[in-house]
Amino acid sequence: MKEFVNELEAVFKESTNPKVALQQKAYMRGQFEFYGLTATKRRELTKPFLAKDFLPEKKELVSLIKELWQKPEREYQMFSMDLSMKYLKQIEESDIDLFEYMVLNKSWWDTVDMVASNLMGAYFKQFPEKKILKVDEWLASGNIWLQRSTLLFQLKYKERLDTEMLTYCINFLLGSKEFFINKAIGWVLRQYSRTNPEWVLDFVERTDLSPLSRREALRLLK
Repeated sequence: MKEFVNELEAVFKESTNPKVALQQKAYMRGQFEFYGLTATKRRELTKPFLAKDFLPEKKELVSLIKELWQKPEREYQMFSMDLSMKYLKQIEESDIDLFEYMVLNKSWWDTVDMVASNLMGAYFKQFPEKKILKVDEWLASGNIWLQRSTLLFQLKYKERLDTEMLTYCINFLLGSKEFFINKAIGWVLRQYSRTNPEWVLDFVERTDLSPLSRREALRLLK
């Protein structure tokens, strides 16, 4: 694992672009450092690290992700999510703890949204019996990123989306003044309107959504 991390670090450092890094840092409100790699460039550089024959064993994933997550440059967190996707066929019940760690540490929309919609979304398809327990826990936590995750883990579910669960989450969060909560409510409704526009229209009509949530939800239906 140490060799894996060292080689990744060497590849990133070799391609550093200070000008782009400053732009990326400013875009993220100065919260994170960057090497200045575009998403395309990062994926090109890390493709060999995601090859099947080079992947670490699944049992090393938690330690590896946490080590990468603690590094200051944002590219490590972005790569960590790409790496985690490679193990979804080996997903285990305990993996939700890792996904929560990724949401709760160095939290911002760029990581939270990917973890929720890709990793947590896949997890709850595999372990649906854990869904109610975790959703209740996250809603009650008061943490906006866990609360946002209760909405966005179903973002890509399409016809498999649980409307009862979504209604429950939205109703719990109604009245929130948090931009990231109200934006997510509108986003998941807008996405679901591609699959079931009638349900979304009816839900918006009978629910006292914030103006932001309502506007986002109806964007594709006007």
